[in-house]
Amino acid sequence: QVQLVESGGGLVQAGGSVRLSCRASGRTFSRYAMGWFRQAPGKEREFVASISWNFGNIYYADFVKGRFTISRDNAKNTGYLQMNSLEPEDTAVYYCAAGSSFPGTAVTSWDYWGQGTQVTVSS
Repeated sequence: QVQLVESGGGLVQAGGSVRLSCRASGRTFSRYAMGWFRQAPGKEREFVASISWNFGNIYYADFVKGRFTISRDNAKNTGYLQMNSLEPEDTAVYYCAAGSSFPGTAVTSWDYWGQGTQVTVSS
């Protein structure tokens, strides 16, 4: 089992920045890929970004458009999502996920989930 706890969400103005953190405990975090997803009210959960266990593969959703950066520090069992140039459309609950076996962009391909952290972008 891997337990994930997100933090860093909050209220930010359009154009601002937020850094989300995802602290892992339990099984060795460094053996898992890490991903970020988000879910806006009334919408399905969608893929944002992912990073492989060895940093070799990083993927972003098209809507990120170079604004977000995913990273991880395996020594600290922590992953990050730096979000810049935020837009009101980025308002959502952001979830951290961990997965083995090369998880892709589908929600169902990830094994463990955090409880989510709210990010609200005001216009």
